Amino acid sequence: MKTISLQINGKKHQVEVEPEEPLLYILREEFQLSGAKFGCGLQQCAACLVLVDNSAQYTCVRPCENFEGKTIETIEGLRKGDKLHPIQKAFIEVQAAQCGYCLNGMLISAVALLRENPNPTEEEIKASLHKVICRCGTHSRFVKAVKKVSGYR
Repeated sequence: MKTISLQINGKKHQVEVEPEEPLLYILREEFQLSGAKFGCGLQQCAACLVLVDNSAQYTCVRPCENFEGKTIETIEGLRKGDKLHPIQKAFIEVQAAQCGYCLNGMLISAVALLRENPNPTEEEIKASLHKVICRCGTHSRFVKAVKKVSGYR
């Protein structure tokens, strides 16, 4: 066991863990942050994504100690008080979610893209969301939601 320091959703935490334990398990079990999901366990479906220093990162197999000293933001951290993040509002407005399997990955990927590039092209939006497996096939609605929030050109 080792004590590591994690900054999650703007708060610093000290947690005693096995350093090789995947961050996903720490988020879900130690902090009850269940937005990131265990999907494939192979970094292929993107259900486990969180923002790490504003970049979408997989958490299902990466050891938690690799995230020490980095800024971690989960889907729960996107909301500020009672105010949803603009991308969360857009997903609701265009009815982008169906089963919810991919929702975390889609939202995290969209936020990462928009923070890096507030005015993405449709091709850039599709490329950013492409890594997230959606079983319902509602990619067109996800793209529409990102366009709604961005300065789409």
